[in-house]
Amino acid sequence: MPRIKYTVAVCALLGAQGLYAQKKPVKDTAARTKDIEEVVMIGYGSAKKSDVTGSVATVSGDALRQVPVSNIAEALTGKIAGVQVTTSEGSPDAEISLKVRGGGSITQDSSPLIIVDGFPVKGMSEVSPSDIESITVLKDASSTAIYGSRGAYGVVLITTKGAKSGKITGAFNSFTGYKSLAKEIDVLSPYDYAKWQYENALLLGNVATTYDKYFLPFSQIDQYKSYEPMDWQRRIYGNTGVTHSNDISLRGGNDKTSYSVNFARYNDDGIMIGSGYKRDNFTMNLKNKPTNNVDISVTMRYSNTDIFGSGANEQKEFSNTDGRLRHSVGYSPIDIPALTTDDTDEAVAGYLVNPYVAVADNDRKQNKKNYTIQGGLGWSPIKNLKFQSNLGMDFSRYQDFRYYGRSTYFVKNNAPAIFQGVPALNFVNTENQSFRVANTLTYDFKKILGDNHSLKLMIGQEYNNLSSNTVTSVNYGFPKYFSFDDVVHLTSESKHQTLENVYAPDDRMFSFFSRLNYDLFNKYLLTATVRADGSSKFLGDNKWGYFPSLAVGWKISQENFLNDVNWIKLLKLRASYGQAGNNGIPTGQTVQLYQSTPNSWINGVSTYWAASKIMANPDLIWETTTTQNVGLDYELFGGRINGSVEIYKNITKDLLIPFPTPGTGYDAQWRNMGETQNKGIETTINIDAIKKADYSLSMGFNISFNKNNINSLGHGLEDGWAQSSNVASAIGTDFLVNLGLPLGIMYGYLSDGRYEVSDFNYNNGVYTLKAGITNASAIVGTVKPGSMKLKDISGDGIVDAADRTIIGNANPKHTGGFTLNATVKNFDLSAAFNWSVGNDVYNANKIEFSTSPQSSPAGQFRNLNTGMADGIRWTNMDASGNLVTDPAALEALNAGTTMWSPYMPRYVFSDWAVEDGSFLRLNTLTLGYSLPESFVRSISLTKIRLYASAYNVFVITNYSGQDPEVNTRRQTPMTPGVDYSGFPRSRQVVFGVNLNF
Repeated sequence: MPRIKYTVAVCALLGAQGLYAQKKPVKDTAARTKDIEEVVMIGYGSAKKSDVTGSVATVSGDALRQVPVSNIAEALTGKIAGVQVTTSEGSPDAEISLKVRGGGSITQDSSPLIIVDGFPVKGMSEVSPSDIESITVLKDASSTAIYGSRGAYGVVLITTKGAKSGKITGAFNSFTGYKSLAKEIDVLSPYDYAKWQYENALLLGNVATTYDKYFLPFSQIDQYKSYEPMDWQRRIYGNTGVTHSNDISLRGGNDKTSYSVNFARYNDDGIMIGSGYKRDNFTMNLKNKPTNNVDISVTMRYSNTDIFGSGANEQKEFSNTDGRLRHSVGYSPIDIPALTTDDTDEAVAGYLVNPYVAVADNDRKQNKKNYTIQGGLGWSPIKNLKFQSNLGMDFSRYQDFRYYGRSTYFVKNNAPAIFQGVPALNFVNTENQSFRVANTLTYDFKKILGDNHSLKLMIGQEYNNLSSNTVTSVNYGFPKYFSFDDVVHLTSESKHQTLENVYAPDDRMFSFFSRLNYDLFNKYLLTATVRADGSSKFLGDNKWGYFPSLAVGWKISQENFLNDVNWIKLLKLRASYGQAGNNGIPTGQTVQLYQSTPNSWINGVSTYWAASKIMANPDLIWETTTTQNVGLDYELFGGRINGSVEIYKNITKDLLIPFPTPGTGYDAQWRNMGETQNKGIETTINIDAIKKADYSLSMGFNISFNKNNINSLGHGLEDGWAQSSNVASAIGTDFLVNLGLPLGIMYGYLSDGRYEVSDFNYNNGVYTLKAGITNASAIVGTVKPGSMKLKDISGDGIVDAADRTIIGNANPKHTGGFTLNATVKNFDLSAAFNWSVGNDVYNANKIEFSTSPQSSPAGQFRNLNTGMADGIRWTNMDASGNLVTDPAALEALNAGTTMWSPYMPRYVFSDWAVEDGSFLRLNTLTLGYSLPESFVRSISLTKIRLYASAYNVFVITNYSGQDPEVNTRRQTPMTPGVDYSGFPRSRQVVFGVNLNF
C-alpha cells in the first residue's frame, strides 16, 4: 500500500525521519477504540483516559524515577500544564509550593488536596519517590467536586506501587550526589570596603572614633589592595553538600495473597554549615482474595524526617535581623580583631553578627514522624455490583527545638527583662491524629442497557476526624555559655519557663457523594457528580455545603465523517461546570473560645483564662469555587502526537478572610467576604518523534497562561489595603490588595535616578534645591547632590507616602516546561526545562546591600554589593580622602558614576528594586546506560542501569539576584516573589544505579 509521510518541524530540526501513517481499511467504532485502554485515576476510582470528561493530567512513576529527587513535587516541575511548582529557596527542607490554576484564596493557603492511596496527607514527603506508581492532578470542578470541600484548589492523587501476584521481583536504587553553591552576591573588595568605610565615617563625622579605631590610616589604604578577602558566603554556604539515597522494594505473591514492601533512606548534608536533612520511608502493602468476590488490602506507611539547622530564613521569625544570609553578605571582608569578633560581649553595638555566631545562635532541630495504616474491603455480591470500604488512621508528631543565642533579637527584646541577653529555648510538640472511613457502592449497568449504552453509578459516604494538640514550652535564663546541645539536654538549668498546652477542637466532616458516568455509542459522554459535606467548623444550617458538577464530552473521532481519516486516533471535545468548597480556617471560629496563656495581657495578671484574640462569628459559611472548563484532547498518527488544549474560568466567592477589628479588644474576626477570579489557557503536546527498536526520541511541551483578579473584597474593605512583607520596618507596607488587581501587586516609589549638582543652587557652602525640582527629603533624607531621587506622582512638588504607586506584579504572564527523552541502543538521555515569563521579583537583598543606613539599623561597617562599587556609586570624597563640596569639582568627580550614594537614613523601596524575574532553567539533565541483558541475566539480575544526573544546570535570566525562582516572605499569600535573606540554591551532580531482580 502507498505510504503517506508527515513531517513535524521540530523533528526535522533534530534530524528525525518524520512520522509515518499507513492507510488502513475503515474499522467499526468498537474496533477503532479497542486499543485505547490507558487508565487514569479519578476520585474514588479510575477511568479510561479516552472517557474522562474533566481536566485531568497524569505523570507516570517511570517518568519520575528517571530523575532521582528528594521530594516528589520537584519531579513535577514543568511537567503539567496549569500546575506551578515553586521551590521557595535552596535549603534541603525548603517548602515546595504547588498551585493549580492560580489558587484562589487571598489570605489562606491555596495548595491542592494531596491524596495518597485514598488517604489525605499534608505533604508529599511522606512517600518515597521510588514507591510511586503514578501521579494524577485533577484541575477542574468536574473532577474535584467529588472531594467537595477539600477540592477547591485542585487535587493531587498519588498511587503507590501495590501488591502484585507472581514471582518475587525486586528493585534497588542508589545514588550519591554532590551539591555546591550556585551563585553568590558579589560584594566590595577589601580595598573598596575600607575606602567606603572612610567616606561613610567622614559623612557621619566620626572618623576618629570609628574608622581610625579599626582600620589602617587612610594614607596606607592602598595596602588593602593586597588583602585576601574573607568570603563569608563561601564560609557559611560553601560546604560540598553530599546526598545519599538508597531504597529497596520487593513485590510478589500468588493468586490469593500478594505483597509489596518498600524502604527508602535519604540523607542530605546541605551546603550550609550546620544544616542537614534525613528521611526514612517504609511502606508495606498486603492483598488477599479469600474468595472470588472478596478482596482485602492492608497498607502500612511510616516516615521519619530530621531537619538540622535553622537555614537562612524562617517564616515565624521574631525579627528579620536574625536572617543568616544578610550577616554573611554584609560582614567585613577584612579580619579586624576588634570588629570581626565571635565574642558577643565585644561585638560592636548595632553592627552585624559574626556569621558563624549567627548560625550557631539560631540553631534548630526538627523531627517529623508519621504513621499511617489503611485497610480496604471489596465485595461483589452480584455481577457488576461492587461495595468498597476503606478505613484509615494516621498519627503524626512534629517536634521543633529552636535555640536563641545571645546575639538574637528574641533574647534581646522578647525575653523577660531579667533574662534578656542570655540563651533561650523554644520547644514545640504538635501531635495530630486523624481517622477516615469511606464506603462506596458502584454498579455497572452495561448488561442491562446493551452495547450502545454504558452507565455506571457510584454512591458513597465518608467520615473524617482530626484531633490536634500543641504543647509550647519556652525556657529562659540559661547560662550564657550554653550552646544548642546544652539547652536541649540540660533544659532544667533554665531560670524561667512558660508552658502552653492547647487542644484544638476536633475537625470533623461527614459526607455523602455520588457520581454518574454515561456513554452513548462510545461517542457522547456525560459525567455528573454531587457531594454534600457537613463540617464541624460551621453552625446550624451552615454546616452543610453542597457541591455539584456536570461534564459532557464528544468523541468527534468516532463520528462517521471521520471514518476515512486514519491519522486521527482520538479527537474529543469536552466541557464542564461545577463547584467545590473550602473550609480552610482554624477550628472553633464560630464559638467563643477561652484559652490559658502565661503572657501578661490584662492588668499584669501573668496566668489567666481569657477569650481568644479572634472574635467568634457564628454566621460563617463555606467558601465556594465555581469552575468552567472547555477542553480538546487529541491523539494523532497512532498516538505519536497527543495533547490537549484547555480554557478555564474559576471564581471563588464567600472568601474566608480574617477581618481586622480594631477597638474591639480582638485582633480580627473570620468573615465571608470578597471574590477572586482565575482564568486562563493551557496546552500540552507530546511527540514520539522516533520510535525504533534501537533508538527513540520523544518530547513534551506545556504552557499555561493564568490571569488572577480580585473581583470583590466585601463590605468594609471596598478600598482594599496595603500589606507589609516585613522586609524592613522603615519600608512599611509594600504590597497592595485591591479591587481589579491580582494578588502580588508591589507598592512603592518610582525611581528617578539621583540628584545631580545641576539640580541645586550653591551659595556659601550650602546646596539649595532649585525651583521646580521634586523634593524627596521626607523619604530619602535631606536631599543633596548624589541623593536617591524619586518621582512626584501627586504633582505637589514633594515626594511623600502619597506618591507610592504600583511598581511590580509577581504573577507571570505564562509558565511552562519542555522535556526531551532519547535512547540510542542501551543509552538513555533526558532533559527537563521549565520557565516563567513576565513575573517581577522584589529584590529586597538589593535594597539592603546597597544602602548604609545612618540609623535603625546602623549601616556603619557593613559591606555593600558591587552595584555600589567605587566608580559606580556617587562619591563625596576625593583621592586624598577629603570631602568635596565645590560644585564643579563634585560634578567632575562623579562624571563616570551612575548610582546614588549608599549613605541614606533608611531603606527605600522603589521600582529600582523590582526586577524582571523571567527565566529559563535546565532543571535536570540525565544520561544513563543499561548493561547488556545477556550479562545482567548471567548474574541473576533483570536490569542494571548506571546514570549521572545534573540539577539546576543553568538559568538564563536578567535577574541580578541569586535566583529568580524565589519566595522568601511566604507567611501570607499576599506577599509573593520577595527575595530576602533566603537560603541560596545549589547546583548538584548525582551518580546512581538502578538494579532490578
